[in-house]
Amino acid sequence: MTRAKVKYIIDPGTDRLVYVPSEAGRDNSVWAGRYEDREVEIVDARPNAGDFTLDGAGFELVAQPTAVTDFYDDGQVADVWEPEVIDLLKRETGARRVHVFDHTRRADSKGLRAAKVVREPAGVIHNDYTAFSAEKRLREILPDEAAGLLLRRFAIVNVWRSSNGRPVETAPMALCDARSTGEAEIITVERHAKDRVGEVQQVVFNPAHRWYWYPHMRADEALLLKTYDSATDGRARYAVHTAFTDPGAPAGAPPRESIETRAFVFF
Repeated sequence: MTRAKVKYIIDPGTDRLVYVPSEAGRDNSVWAGRYEDREVEIVDARPNAGDFTLDGAGFELVAQPTAVTDFYDDGQVADVWEPEVIDLLKRETGARRVHVFDHTRRADSKGLRAAKVVREPAGVIHNDYTAFSAEKRLREILPDEAAGLLLRRFAIVNVWRSSNGRPVETAPMALCDARSTGEAEIITVERHAKDRVGEVQQVVFNPAHRWYWYPHMRADEALLLKTYDSATDGRARYAVHTAFTDPGAPAGAPPRESIETRAFVFF
C-alpha cells in the first residue's frame, strides 16, 4: 500500500468543459476546469489479483510475453503486437472478434518525449469513452459494419504495458475499482482532437473510491482496462484511472515508457 495524490475534477455545474489532448512530442494537452489533488490510499492489487477482473473491477493484470523487440517500430507493432493483442483479448474475454484501432506511446521524461515523439503520462483521473463517444468511434472505424455491430454487446479494452523492456517504476497507473464508483460522480467532457470530436469522462471526489495499483509491472505483463462496455447487466462498464507519482520510486529510476493499445471487443 502507498499513499499518493491523484487529481480529481471539481464539479463544474452546468459549465461546458473541453479537453484537448497533447500532440506526440509536445506537452500541450489542455484539461479545462478546476482540479484538486487528493491524497488517497492506493492498495497493492497483486496479493489478491483474482479479485480484480474486467467485468468486476474494470481492470485486470495478465501475463503477456511478447515477441516485439522494439515498440517504437510501427512495423513490429502492426505485424507482431496487434496479433498478440487480438489473441490475448479473445482468450481473456471470450470475444468472437477483436479489432485493434489505436496505439498511444508515452514516456515519463520530457527529453524522451521530444526524442521519440510520444505523449506524456495522463495525470488527471479519467476514462477514455462515454456511451456516445464509444458508439461514435465504432461508426468512424467500421462504418460499413457499425449498424449491425451495435445490435450486439461490444466493449473497448485498452492493453497497457511497459514498452522499453523494463519494469514500470515511475508514473505507474492508479486504478479505481468500478464497484466503488457511481454515475453521480462522472462528469462528461468533450474531447477535441485535430481530426475529430468525442467525449471522455472525468470524476469528482468521493471518499468511497477504492484505488489499486500493480507495483513494478514487468515487461512480460499487461494491464487490461475496460474503457467502455455496452452491457448494462451490472458488470463494470468503465475503468477510471490515472498516472500518479509513486513516493516510493527508487531515486534515479528509469522513466516509464509505455504503449496502450485500444481494441473493439465484439461478443
